[in-house]
Order: sequence, then structure tokens, then C-alpha cells
Amino acid sequence: MSVAIEHFYSNKEVKIYNGDSLKLIQTIPDETVDLVVTSPPYFMGKEYDRSKKVEDFIESHQALFPEIIRVTKKGGSICWQVGYHSEKNVLIPLDYLIYDILKKHESLFLRNRIIWSFGHGLHAKYRFSGRHETVLWFSKGKDYYFDLDSVRIPQKYPGKRHYKGEKKGEFSSNPLGKNPSDVWEIPNVNSNHIEKTEHPCQFPIALAQRLIKALTPEGGIVFDPYMGSGSSCIAALLEKRKFIGADTELNYCTIAKERILDF
Repeated sequence: MSVAIEHFYSNKEVKIYNGDSLKLIQTIPDETVDLVVTSPPYFMGKEYDRSKKVEDFIESHQALFPEIIRVTKKGGSICWQVGYHSEKNVLIPLDYLIYDILKKHESLFLRNRIIWSFGHGLHAKYRFSGRHETVLWFSKGKDYYFDLDSVRIPQKYPGKRHYKGEKKGEFSSNPLGKNPSDVWEIPNVNSNHIEKTEHPCQFPIALAQRLIKALTPEGGIVFDPYMGSGSSCIAALLEKRKFIGADTELNYCTIAKERILDF
């Protein structure tokens, strides 16, 4: 059932809500979103976390996902970027928990478990330093939108040709470039990053941008239920998509609005 809410910021391309994303999502009609992309709280004691309990992480996702699935188009995608819940130097891989919840929904199919690799982070003393997180990409339905050509990267050997057989002499690689694979090396947003804002765990624009380019058509709708400082919004605008997002922290919504106006 649709309910009325007051948006923190709104224009023809963007709608931002300061508050619980469950309230915002109730205003979105069934099967209207092309891509849901987000990085949720890890429940490790940040200012936006409700607790430090991994059980609360599970509970919040169990409540949200039925609505996420409802608003996602058939053929659309859901991309969840997560890392690890850490307590007393013991890790829990959060993508395991997300997969365990979403595998129960028959309309969803896991297409990739993307490894996001970055070069900098906190230095661990009692284990190897963490330098990666993951993105789980689910499609809603067996037929789904995927534009590989839009995200191809340069070939390692662009002039390589077949040396025998029927295709001898022809190029052996796609002239548009190669598939970027499921390991993405994209710098994280640290203190010296050009995108850095006050948000302590900021999502890099490039990570969201590749997902948006590959998984949505131009003019499509991107939804981020935990938008933070608005990186996914900027990525959507760069690619000429529309954006809907929410965050419970007023300060982050203000930062997101400033970034949109600067854009």
C-alpha cells in the first residue's frame, strides 16, 4: 500500500528521503526499479548502526528484502556490497548471511559474487590485513538486462590474432575490449581520495557506476536504501539514470544534496 512521505530533496531525476528506507520503499510501486544497489551498515558500532549484533543485521535484512524484491522489475537486478562483521578480531563474512536470506526467494538468481579489491585500509596486527569486500549480484528472473559492451576494458593483447584454423589471421579478441571479470580493482575512499566526505565508510562512485552501466538502460531507475553520502546517486546521474535513495542520518542526506547540486 502506497503512503505519502516528505522528501528531503527532490527533482525530476532524484528523490532523497531522510529516514527509514522501509517507509520510502512503501511509496514505490511494484516492479518499477531497474537496479537496487547499496552498501548497508555492518553493525560494528558506526554512528548509523542500530547495534553491534549480527543478529540485528540479519533481522533488518529479512524485513527489507521482500519489499526490495517487490519494487524490482522482472529482469532487473539487486546488488548488495558488503564486507565483514568484526568483533574481538573474529570475522563473519556478511555476504554469506545475505546469500542465505536471498536464496529462499525463488524469483532471484545469483549471477556473480564480485570481489572488490582495494589497495589501502587498516593494518591488522593479528591476521592478514583486509583488502577486499564483495558484491552479490542477483537478477530477478531468468531473463535479465546485462550490457557487457558498456563496461568492457582494454584487451591485454589487443592485436592478437588466430594463428590457425578457419579464423586464421582474424582478431582473436573482442575489438570493443574484454570482460572486466569478477575481480574489480577500484580504490576505496580513504582520507586522501578526491571523493572523500565526512562519511566514514564511503562507497566509491566507480564501483556503483560500473554496475549501473551494465545492469540498467539509459533512463532507468536506480534505488539505494542505504545511500550514505550519495555516491550511487552521482553514479546514476553520470550515466543518465534516475535515482531514489534514503538514509537515516540527516548529515549524510545534506552531504548528498550538496554533491548533487555540485554535479
